[in-house]
Amino acid sequence: MSKIISAAIAFLLVAASFVAANPIPIRGVIEGFYGQPWSHQQRLDLMSFCREHNLNAYIYAPKDDPYHRAQWREPYPDDQLERLKELIAAADRNGVEFIFAVSPGLDLNYSDADIQSMLDKLSAVYDLGCRRFAVFFDDIKDHDGAAQAQFLNRINRELVEIHHDVQPLITVPTEYYRLDMIDADGNIKPYTRDFSAAIDKNILVLYTGDGVVVPNIDTQQFDAANQIYDRPLGIWWNYPVNDYMPQKLALAPIEGLPSTAPAIFFNPMSAIELSKISLATAAEFSSDPQHYAPQRAWDNAIDQQFGALASDMKLFAAHSQHLKNDWADCGRDDCPSLRAEFDRLLNGEDRFDVVDKMLSDTADAVKRLRKGLPPDILVECHEQLDQLERIVGADRIAVKLLRRHDERLEKKLRDRLAEIDQHSDRALISELCAYQFIVDVLNVSR
Repeated sequence: MSKIISAAIAFLLVAASFVAANPIPIRGVIEGFYGQPWSHQQRLDLMSFCREHNLNAYIYAPKDDPYHRAQWREPYPDDQLERLKELIAAADRNGVEFIFAVSPGLDLNYSDADIQSMLDKLSAVYDLGCRRFAVFFDDIKDHDGAAQAQFLNRINRELVEIHHDVQPLITVPTEYYRLDMIDADGNIKPYTRDFSAAIDKNILVLYTGDGVVVPNIDTQQFDAANQIYDRPLGIWWNYPVNDYMPQKLALAPIEGLPSTAPAIFFNPMSAIELSKISLATAAEFSSDPQHYAPQRAWDNAIDQQFGALASDMKLFAAHSQHLKNDWADCGRDDCPSLRAEFDRLLNGEDRFDVVDKMLSDTADAVKRLRKGLPPDILVECHEQLDQLERIVGADRIAVKLLRRHDERLEKKLRDRLAEIDQHSDRALISELCAYQFIVDVLNVSR
């Protein structure tokens, strides 16, 4: 009897684990950043990455592809159509839904001629094998919600009439984050009111959270946004994208997202190889949100991607996680363990040997990465590696200055800080940790 009970318990545990693993249905990557688009070969490689990591969708939407946005009415040249065809076929082989997007909002006039231009554009890509499309209205001045919705509805319906096997459209409204959808009194703004009321119910609307780049989307925030649209919204998550702060690499795990969205797309950096750290964690989250552990996923991603250099990459990546400016704030804090040790030093504790060891390990890691990383990865991070080397070198001087005040050391440290600042327009890293320690020590030594 005990064997029967044990077997039953084991079966129930396995069944419960299976039931709990509810993946987000559509989970993928959106090439939606500003700046240099990915190359054709990089996109082909991404399809394999998506298959390996259980991501099942990719949206083609590079802002600086002229035929996607600025010159959206113009057909793609034959050579680019051929590359799109190859990419669509690669996506299909890898079990990835290829979604072709157009962003017409810079100069759309909602005329019948523009309707036909859009249908022609999408049909040309349909003929290449694509079966799902997106029309985006983000980052434009026009705020005619009713006209945008009517345009989308016509495209949504007429595309199905022409091609019976296409999926409903995906869109991004002009007011695509919650605090832009409501006014200071909490009332829904006219654009969002008109757009949300008029748009076809089967069109998937994407949303970025309370802001454009935010730390998280909690369940209450997400429910409030869903209520505005009276439908479940998909998520366009702006991490690890860094087009608003290209000097810094976004190398943290994905965190703080709801598990109930019907779709989620992660917007990466133009640095595609280093984007794969966060994208691998994004895949683990969206495949099984209930069991997702960010630190474990991050460790696994770096172990798998960097092999013998994994421990060195973890030291480097820990310094390049949090992106923040006057409107954006996302990613966990840079190297909190080192920051805690710096604070203990500044508070008078004898942690000199511990900090010396941590800084020495980081400096050694930078040297090994510079020597051992493949060229396609090194080109994406060599400036940040150089900057971290400068900062860590200055940190070691700062530690000496804390041990004993010496005017020559102080001058040397100020010179090193000036040198670091000269490179900050090209590389930022560890601003509130290793960099801030230099500033803190100089303030103490005054």
